[in-house]
Amino acid sequence: MTPRRLLLLTAVPLASAALVLAATLHTLPSYADDDDHVRARLLRERGEIMSLEQIAGRARAIRAGKLIDIELERKHGAWRYEVELLDPEGRVWEIDLDARTGEVLKLERDD
Repeated sequence: MTPRRLLLLTAVPLASAALVLAATLHTLPSYADDDDHVRARLLRERGEIMSLEQIAGRARAIRAGKLIDIELERKHGAWRYEVELLDPEGRVWEIDLDARTGEVLKLERDD
């Protein structure tokens, strides 16, 4: 077997496998995002959490400003929304709200 043929028999399959692996790893975060959206929708439909619109309104009622980010996460066995808001003076606030009731769990300036 010639060195060129040996190279083709080993390098091409390895390169192909690396490309397939890279493509698979690249798509994993999008599946996680899809799962998060599905989970949030199911929790909302079951009445376990408030809607995003309700939480956004609640956060704006607590602190005036522009919403920067809203995340739903589970901490200490309960769902909570972590809201980041930019106030008119340019300060960033973090507001943690109970996802079921909208109760304020934390309100602090995010320095």
